[in-house]
Amino acid sequence: MTAIDELLQRHTAGTDHGAPGVPTPVPSLHLAVVTCMDARIKVFDVFGLRHGEVHIMRNAGGIVTDDVIRSLAISQRRLETREVIVMQHTSCGLSMITEDDFKDELERETRLRPPWAIEAFREVKDSVRQSVERVRRSPFVPHREHVRGFVYDVHTAELTEVVIG
Repeated sequence: MTAIDELLQRHTAGTDHGAPGVPTPVPSLHLAVVTCMDARIKVFDVFGLRHGEVHIMRNAGGIVTDDVIRSLAISQRRLETREVIVMQHTSCGLSMITEDDFKDELERETRLRPPWAIEAFREVKDSVRQSVERVRRSPFVPHREHVRGFVYDVHTAELTEVVIG
């Protein structure tokens, strides 16, 4: 049985009944969270979220990329979010690789160098600062006054705000 098959079985046997109590795609807290795809981060648990409260955008590293800006623009311009949390974390896989080494590896294996940035980093706080600044400077995201960055410690569950400049 594949992992997909297992999850389909869990769904069939589970308690998911959709979201009949959430009548709209507009999140009730008018908040978007950008975070990493790391399976150790349970975003709903980290913030004590309930169904329908926030938009959650995840990618490798929780980096604010062009696609995240696209999602934030839609979230704010059409779905009424007004605040953004950028939350990256300790022991992230992106802090354990380098841009050139990973691109070199991909090029060796495929004979194509990827055109996109890996966005590897050494210091997670610096990466959070950069991502917050990308949101704050984007002309496509109209509500930029309440954008805050955090580092989540995957070992202790401590959440530390990163002071942005």
